[in-house]
Amino acid sequence: MRPWALPLLGALSLTACAKPEPPRPPLVPDCTLGFEALSARIAAEPGMKPAVKERGEPFHYFNAEGGQTSYMVTEPGAPGHPAILKQEVTASGIANTGCPYGDPKGYSELEAYLQALAKARAK
Repeated sequence: MRPWALPLLGALSLTACAKPEPPRPPLVPDCTLGFEALSARIAAEPGMKPAVKERGEPFHYFNAEGGQTSYMVTEPGAPGHPAILKQEVTASGIANTGCPYGDPKGYSELEAYLQALAKARAK
């Protein structure tokens, strides 16, 4: 065996025994942070990917790695703005939760919109 191979073999055997990292717990929205801070936290969350923004929609989406959770972050002009909604796939179906910082009636419209999207996707 070549002398340079021994350190390489040692390093390979250590990595083979290393335990895989446990999955990150899902982000729990903390509405007390305020709209700007929570929006920034969602955007900076590891594994969070911004979705392609649809033209004319006054909000944008972030999708968590694994596809089980999405966040809708409103922009000026959206009903209920400012607001953040979380849509999550659960054992009992789709669950919507969020932080209604703006108009409660507009926030209800956003929730209804997300529920309609979930029903359309289920077909």
